[in-house]
Amino acid sequence: MLGWLLGAAAAFYLLFLVITLVLRRMPAPIGENADLFVSAAQMTLYLTLASGVIGLGVGVLMGLARTSAFPPLRWLGGIYVWLIRGTPLLLQILFAYNALPLIFQALHIPVQLNDYWSAVLALALNVGAYNAEVIRAGIQAVPRGQTEAARSLGLSGGQTMQSVVLPQAMRIVVPPLVNNLVALLKDSSLASVIGILELVNQGGRIASSSFQFVPVYVTLGAVYLALTTVLTLFTDVLEKRVRVAGR
Repeated sequence: MLGWLLGAAAAFYLLFLVITLVLRRMPAPIGENADLFVSAAQMTLYLTLASGVIGLGVGVLMGLARTSAFPPLRWLGGIYVWLIRGTPLLLQILFAYNALPLIFQALHIPVQLNDYWSAVLALALNVGAYNAEVIRAGIQAVPRGQTEAARSLGLSGGQTMQSVVLPQAMRIVVPPLVNNLVALLKDSSLASVIGILELVNQGGRIASSSFQFVPVYVTLGAVYLALTTVLTLFTDVLEKRVRVAGR
């Protein structure tokens, strides 16, 4: 796993170097703003990774809650998924940035969210709801006989879930979780609404100042394709490793 992480980090580092070299050779307004495009692409990746990791943790917790034998936990998980999946991500980002600090202030909670962490929180909670449903389905896909066999050996419910059910479920759900991560990378563009200089926001500023919308938007599309291609490449490798480990 460590080698996979180091390989992914090296691949993205090289990708940003290649993007920089290519864009600098492009005519105006692309070449003269190549570094701005790259820094915005890095911000997009940071948003994706931070919210993706947090969203995975949220998804696991809420997925377990959705399959819990304790009704209040099931209701909590169900309400969370219903609320997040039933409202637009754009609204959630605006709520986290504009409304949540006021709620914290009214409740005397000493937490301050800047624009970056507001976006990360909203994106993480959003993808966490979709991850929760994926993990719930994965848990329910594990044959019931596995649970019965573990309990007959004297394992508690928690031990059975931790040692038997959840490892098998996570192998099952890797592909849809990967799809959620790729979708998250593209959804991070909505963070532009609160002023974060990710790709779409930066591209919009360059296009507005130069009035050359076609080359700027084509460049944005190409950079997004490069990011998603490298991300998909390494997540495909992860899927293969998980399948081999599960045999």
